[in-house]
Amino acid sequence: MNLFELTRALVDIESVTNNEEAVGSFLLGLLSDLTARTGGSVERCPVEANRFNVFAHWGVPLVTLSTHMDTVPPFFASREDPEFIWGRGSTDAKGIIASMIAASEKLLADGARNFGLLFVVGEERNSSGALAAARDPRGSRFLINGEPTDNKLVLAAKGILRYEIEATGRLAHSAYPELGESAIDKLLDALHEIRKIPLPEEQLMGRSTLNIGVISGGRAPNVVSDAARAEISFRTVDSGDALRQAVTRAVTGRATAKEACSNAPMRFTSFDGLESTVVSYTTDVPAFANAWGEPFLIGPGSIHVAHTLEERVPKKELLEAAEIYKKMVAQLLTRAAQAPHI
Repeated sequence: MNLFELTRALVDIESVTNNEEAVGSFLLGLLSDLTARTGGSVERCPVEANRFNVFAHWGVPLVTLSTHMDTVPPFFASREDPEFIWGRGSTDAKGIIASMIAASEKLLADGARNFGLLFVVGEERNSSGALAAARDPRGSRFLINGEPTDNKLVLAAKGILRYEIEATGRLAHSAYPELGESAIDKLLDALHEIRKIPLPEEQLMGRSTLNIGVISGGRAPNVVSDAARAEISFRTVDSGDALRQAVTRAVTGRATAKEACSNAPMRFTSFDGLESTVVSYTTDVPAFANAWGEPFLIGPGSIHVAHTLEERVPKKELLEAAEIYKKMVAQLLTRAAQAPHI
């Protein structure tokens, strides 16, 4: 398959988080063929039941290209026009997978060795695949992580602090609310207090942000609710400790707050010849915890259309990304050879 055909084939395999098995199996087959022809190896790396990372490498993987296989819902299949490939995951991050594989083929054609491809599960939810990979390092000195950055190298990325907020109450007929205790009222009060929390700022990354992403609860319009919950996330620019304390204060006496996941904000080093940017989203990079080497973050496509029904990736950027990844790997392999690992 060429780069565009591979992107569409990947997009057309539904892989919403926790359902990555089919796309993982597809990549295992594809990379098994590639490694068999080029003297590499490919592995199925278990994460949990029916979920696994895919790792291919040629020699000792001093440089690793990595991104994620999962997507957000809802799934919708691919289509293309002269300028774009559309569909869920086209930019986040299946077009990136295709560009990384294309870069690998170019590197192998030039005789390059000692690099790898690592495709992981779970980035869109809790970085489960990256966390599993961090427990099983393979000696990589540099990690090139792919996310939609318009092919600009990221210098800083916000972190994330995600909570599950739960409130409980007592059922009653809504005609006699005094006989019950509304969990929804408690949840709304807690969220009201959370929305008043001052959000920290930082010079390069700007202000932290809050999103109330999910609210659910209640049984019927004529029943006082006995349970309600919400899922919220902060995009952080610092350790998040002040936000943690503020959330605890906001929910006290109203609800409980369970920290679902957190990633610290990241700063990255520059790379000669690449335009740079700052992004407000988090990635798998903090979960890797440098276990796969010094990280870089770059990829085709715009984050502004990721997670939307207008998700698409420019064909031009897919081609550019394959060249960028090839050049980065080649330069980093040279750097690794010049600086013995300590």
